[in-house]
Amino acid sequence: MYGRHGESPLPVIAPSTAGGCFEAAFEAARIAITYRTPVILLSDSFLASSSEPWLVPDPATLPAIDPRFATAPADGEVFEPYSRDERLARPWAIPGTPGLAHRIGGLEKAHGSGNISYDGPNHERMTELRAAKVAAIADEIPPLVVDSEPGANLLVLGWGSTEGAIRAGVRRARLAGHRVACAQLRHLNPLPANTGDVLRSFERVLVPELNTGQLAMLLRSRFLVDVESYRKLQGQPLFAAEIVEQIEERT
Repeated sequence: MYGRHGESPLPVIAPSTAGGCFEAAFEAARIAITYRTPVILLSDSFLASSSEPWLVPDPATLPAIDPRFATAPADGEVFEPYSRDERLARPWAIPGTPGLAHRIGGLEKAHGSGNISYDGPNHERMTELRAAKVAAIADEIPPLVVDSEPGANLLVLGWGSTEGAIRAGVRRARLAGHRVACAQLRHLNPLPANTGDVLRSFERVLVPELNTGQLAMLLRSRFLVDVESYRKLQGQPLFAAEIVEQIEERT
C-alpha cells in the first residue's frame, strides 16, 4: 500500500485461493491496461504451495480487454499524448504510427503539455491526479459480498489465503449456535465502494491476518470503525479452529 515513493498509490488485488489466482491476475491485467497503471498482485507462500481442481476457461468466454490504442489524428488535429480520458488515463500510441510520435521518459511531466517539470505545484497536482485515478477504480469493481445470517452481529473479514480457514471456522461456529457473518476482500486498493457501510452494519468486526494487523489498521483509520485484529506471525497458515476460538470469545 505504501511501498512506493512520491505518494504514488497503486491498485492492489489479493487472490484467496489457488484456483482464484487466474481470475485475480486477469483482473489485475484489466485494471493495468484500462487505467494505465502498475498493479500489485498480492499473493503468498500458502497459495503458491497449494493446489485444487480448476477448470481452464475457454479464452473466447473471457471478457475483452480493449487497450483503446490512439489512432492517427485527422487533418489539422494534433495528438495530445498527455491528455487524460474520463478515467484519468492517458492514451497509448503504437510506436511507428504516423502522426503519433511523442517524447517519453521517467521524469515527471507538466500537466497537459508533457514537458519535463520540476515545479512544486505541478507535482502536487499530478500526485492528486494519480490518487484520483486509482480511487475511481472503485466505481468499476464488485461490491463486497457478505455471507451472513439473521441476527449476526459479528463480521469476520479476511483477505488473501485466510479465506479457507475463515469460512470453515464460521461454518463450525454456526453449527455450534453462534450467529456470525464473514466476507473476503479481493480488492485492497481501492476498497469496494460499500466497504464502510458493511463495516458499520455490524456491532463487531474481526480481521484475522498473517501479519501485524496491517489491514485492520487501514480499516480503522479509513472508516473510524473499532476493527478488532487477530494476528498470527508463526510462519504457518491460519486454522479453522483458531477462527472458531476467536468467534467464541466475541459472541
